[in-house]
Amino acid sequence: MSVDENFFTRVYEVVKKIPSGRVTTYGAIARAIGSPRASRMVGWAMNKAFSYHEYVPAHRVVNRNGMLTGKHAFPNANTMQELLEMEGITVVNDKVTNFEEVFWEPKSCW
Repeated sequence: MSVDENFFTRVYEVVKKIPSGRVTTYGAIARAIGSPRASRMVGWAMNKAFSYHEYVPAHRVVNRNGMLTGKHAFPNANTMQELLEMEGITVVNDKVTNFEEVFWEPKSCW
């Protein structure tokens, strides 16, 4: 397994733990896996999440301001918002409106 594959797998393991109806950030995931300066690399991992062999709820990962910056990686421009809204999260203008309330801080895994 390459370094990138190992990193991506660690990211996906954290993302799979995000509860329904909650969101977390690229930076929070980076901190949880022991790579606090790798939030952009977490973003790259999320772009590849659809090719992972297990389901990864990538729609639950937003930027530090609650913006749906990863929506371009989904089948269409509305998919990420639709999935979040199905879980009870309100999104207006590509931003989670009650971000502080629905934010989930992952525990350190590594």
